[in-house]
Amino acid sequence: MLKKYKTLFFDVDDTLLDFGAAEKVALRLLFEEQKIPLTTEIETHYKKINQDLWKSFEDGKLTRDVVVNTRFSILFKEYGQEVDGALLEKKYRSYLEEGHEFVNGAFELITDLQHQYDLYIVTNGISKTQDKRLRDSGLFPLFKRIFVSEDTGFQKPMKEFFDYVFARIPNFSAEQALIIGDSLSADIKGGQLAGLDTCWFNPEMKPNKTKLIPTYQIQKLEELYRILGVKSDSVAVS
Repeated sequence: MLKKYKTLFFDVDDTLLDFGAAEKVALRLLFEEQKIPLTTEIETHYKKINQDLWKSFEDGKLTRDVVVNTRFSILFKEYGQEVDGALLEKKYRSYLEEGHEFVNGAFELITDLQHQYDLYIVTNGISKTQDKRLRDSGLFPLFKRIFVSEDTGFQKPMKEFFDYVFARIPNFSAEQALIIGDSLSADIKGGQLAGLDTCWFNPEMKPNKTKLIPTYQIQKLEELYRILGVKSDSVAVS
């Protein structure tokens, strides 16, 4: 028996839009501008620093501004260079905003679902960046509302983030809602804290080393059709 959902919450980065592709181009352009070769080692090292900082943000240990304005100064310091982290962040952000490549099947999925469900974005990204990427991709008008952590004052997985979101959705029922995202620590944990069913989008089938058990796990976005009981041409499955 398929559960009937009314409200679907989608993460953005590496769920609907390919953040990895946007990040790769933005880093390359930034380093070219600084006249520094971007080696695989430096790129990997940056990603590790960045992931650790964002994890601290999710845990409420750092502010968003500290994350974005220190990641490049931390990186360059480890290679013996003092740089203006906030200035490099501004340059990097201008390149990142141009990236709006889709995760495979994302646009078709959202186009199919928009008339059958109340669709919302829930993201921990930067408001201006996410707004531009969603508008440039054509996804923006397909969602009833976009919720970005920067605007709410809270972030996934904090229950307060979801309380803020729920309070702004008319006649909202958590029992009829599902969150879809690629992050166990932000999307799945956040969804569970907020009383939502959860769907872990795990394209690389990474092992789950946490105690978090998502309601569903999918490797491809098109698997959502089966979970929701709809066909890709928007005709309901009987």
